[in-house]
Amino acid sequence: MITIFHNPACGTSRNTLAMIRNAGVEPEVIEYLKTPPTKARLQELVAAMGITVRALLREKGAPYAELDLVNEKWTDDELLDFMLAHPLLINRPIVVTPLGTRLCRPSELVLDILPDAQRGAFTKEDGEVVINEKGQRV
Repeated sequence: MITIFHNPACGTSRNTLAMIRNAGVEPEVIEYLKTPPTKARLQELVAAMGITVRALLREKGAPYAELDLVNEKWTDDELLDFMLAHPLLINRPIVVTPLGTRLCRPSELVLDILPDAQRGAFTKEDGEVVINEKGQRV
């Protein structure tokens, strides 16, 4: 079972989802802006990825700047609360597979945790070739 915490408006997230499908898998897709994870689930994901809570924060755009989240005064618990109140602050996409959990930025990081090989060529939305016609990483 593979799960992706996905934002369909994000090109990186769309590319990641497409690479999962290019491996012949239909993942569980959680549109986290519509169905945010619980605080406990966010904590689990952070621990599984081996990153800090701050590393999961999406810094680009609102509301990061407006909330002064660059300020180091915020505790991990407070940062998680901000993410729950404003799911757009959760960086994405997060992918969970039997081989691990990863924040897939850039999108091709998903290839490291997919149990199945790519089934064909894959080109990202911006035209960058990631997988060649033999199913090999470029």
